[in-house]
Amino acid sequence: MADYALLNNVDHQDVRIITERSSRYGDNVMLALTFPFEFRNVQAHYPILFQNDAGGGYYPVALFGFEKGENLFLDDGGWHAGYIPAMIQREPFLIGYQESADDGVGERTRVLSLDVEHPRVNTKVGEPLFQPLGGRTPFLENAANLLETIYLGIEHNKAFVAALQEHDLLEALTFEIALQDGTRNQLIGFHCLVEEKVQALSGAALGQFNDKGYLMPMFMALASLANIERLVELKNKRGAR
Repeated sequence: MADYALLNNVDHQDVRIITERSSRYGDNVMLALTFPFEFRNVQAHYPILFQNDAGGGYYPVALFGFEKGENLFLDDGGWHAGYIPAMIQREPFLIGYQESADDGVGERTRVLSLDVEHPRVNTKVGEPLFQPLGGRTPFLENAANLLETIYLGIEHNKAFVAALQEHDLLEALTFEIALQDGTRNQLIGFHCLVEEKVQALSGAALGQFNDKGYLMPMFMALASLANIERLVELKNKRGAR
């Protein structure tokens, strides 16, 4: 169970982070939240689909497998893809919040948090977080920058998906998966962009998408759907082994 603590160079001076990719470090996941800022890299390897959130909206995910706990890009030799999505890269860190008061006015400040119970966290091997005199290492600086990018990406996600919904571009996906061993599976519970509806958008609508920076991510999400066939290939190879 996750146990997040505000990161500091006193309590966590000796902490190291294992960067190896393995199921024992929590990488055996079926999907991960993804963001428009990384769609170009994500679509080169994974399908980008959409799931419902609690508020009736959607959020984009990168798909790694067809069932819970299945990552078809992961084996004993590591994670075999040229890009690992940001929400996987950021573990075991998270942006937390610290309450403070300035002249009697409460303020909420973003701070870096560490899941001290994560299997990557130890004091013996891996990347150190702090220099001997307490300064951040380049590894920790990169992690902090990535988390800030993710924080901004969450708000961008909401606006991007709202634009897709406004133009009714998302549709429930039911994908029948026929494997070489004779078994059949269904991919359900996801939505995808509908190419025909995107092609039917007016010039004015396309201009609005472009002005807001949504046009390229939309096309990247469409292109990524070809990777579903790649997932089926990986599933067949795994079944054959």
